[in-house]
Amino acid sequence: MSEFLPEGKRMATSRNREILSSEPLLREAMERQTILEGRALLCDAQHNLSVDLGCMRGVIPREEGALGIRDGSVRDIAVISRVNRPVCFTVREITCDEHGKLAVLSREKAQQICLERYISTLRSGDIIDARITHLENFGAFADVGCGIVALLPIDAISVSRIEHPRERFAVGMDIKAVISSIENGRISLSHKELLGTWEENAAAFIPGETVTGIIRSVESYGAFVELTPNLAGLAELRDNLQAGRQASVYIKSILPEKMKIKLIIIDTFDYRFTPKKPHYYISEGHIDRFLYSPPRCGKIVETVF
Repeated sequence: MSEFLPEGKRMATSRNREILSSEPLLREAMERQTILEGRALLCDAQHNLSVDLGCMRGVIPREEGALGIRDGSVRDIAVISRVNRPVCFTVREITCDEHGKLAVLSREKAQQICLERYISTLRSGDIIDARITHLENFGAFADVGCGIVALLPIDAISVSRIEHPRERFAVGMDIKAVISSIENGRISLSHKELLGTWEENAAAFIPGETVTGIIRSVESYGAFVELTPNLAGLAELRDNLQAGRQASVYIKSILPEKMKIKLIIIDTFDYRFTPKKPHYYISEGHIDRFLYSPPRCGKIVETVF
């Protein structure tokens, strides 16, 4: 297993538990600068994190709580928000105080190692593991390794446009993502390229079927209905259509040469966000180019990394 995983994916592993339960193994990990994980129990008034190690007490001093805390480029909320959550760290030293043995830990060092040995090797088009950390109107933030966070813009989540990332993701969800760019320490991700081409998604549907979808927009010439996150069709207008509602739709025709699916809306229903783990057509490796549109279609829709 790679040592450069999103926080939380290492904590329950047998090796991590074994090291945290043994002082000799913990000292060995200190010498080797092994990245470990534990749960942050509390953050004191000075913003030092107490960490559950098992064999002894652990503390992450405030200035070592995250890359950027020391120079002020990252706010203290990056430390405070870790309470009751997994944190990665290396062991800086094992000492004693009036309460007994104490391991001084560094999340900053773990993140620095991750940057030097993993993040610095990534290139645009690389497919990686990530874990959703929080959602904003403009996109989702995801941990790409040891608590290092990247931005996944809302328009890169899927081909079908959405109002908010919560329609696709939930905090804590493990996803795959593509490195879009790494510039000045900022990592940008994409996701839609992993969800399949127009043809791959359209292959799941047959003319004459009635299926469910989500009304994404209502225009003067028809309503766009999402059938999958990377596929939408155009439905004929009818009364009282509203974007954001679920619909049952009859598939009239599928036209690859025009990259169109013609639909008839049968009925509409209230829709509640229930994010499901994405279905990926590509889940590992590297992609230089993603051609979404069908080969025989006159319109070319592609991403070049």
